[in-house]
Amino acid sequence: MKNTIEQLLSQVQLIPVAVINQPNQAVPLAQALLAAGIKTIEVTLRTGAALHAIEQIANHVPELVVGAGSVVDSDQMSAVASAGAQYAISPGFTEELLAIDTIPYLPGASTAAEVMHLRSRGYFFQKFFPAEPMGGLATLKAIHAPLSDVKFCPTGGITAPLSREYLAEEFIFAVGGSWFLDLHTIEQGDTDAITTQAKHALASVNHD
Repeated sequence: MKNTIEQLLSQVQLIPVAVINQPNQAVPLAQALLAAGIKTIEVTLRTGAALHAIEQIANHVPELVVGAGSVVDSDQMSAVASAGAQYAISPGFTEELLAIDTIPYLPGASTAAEVMHLRSRGYFFQKFFPAEPMGGLATLKAIHAPLSDVKFCPTGGITAPLSREYLAEEFIFAVGGSWFLDLHTIEQGDTDAITTQAKHALASVNHD
């Protein structure tokens, strides 16, 4: 299962990190992101609505690849897989999580030692978290130099200008963040605004 994360996310540039407070927000949000050209969504397990939201997206917007974020233990991994998540993301990793192969997994790392350990376990796609507090692109470049076969998805403190800087590097396969997801807009169900904001985010990173 480890390598299938590459198949799911290798063509993705932006991973919207969504905190969903009400299950009925999930489908309109997913549809709005899909309309903007976004290919995936990470629903974080930070609210009681998260599992239901993942289930709603998986069932009603199957064209959008739904992932589960902030997965920190095996119980959560089982729960998100049962809800229909197609992949799981963690802020870090544990040996317990690395041993699970129910769904594709993107573990997190923030140091060269962690990147090396994950690489030794076969994880060549990794989340770099928290990206900006850990030194941002400069740190990632330094880590990548001796570990050139690992690709990263930085998350944490990413802004629109930073997303473009990160994605200019060939070893960054995607960036994750919520800078283009306004919580108030999601709660209001303003799908046109969500689509517009997401389109702007994609245009920014695709602009030559």
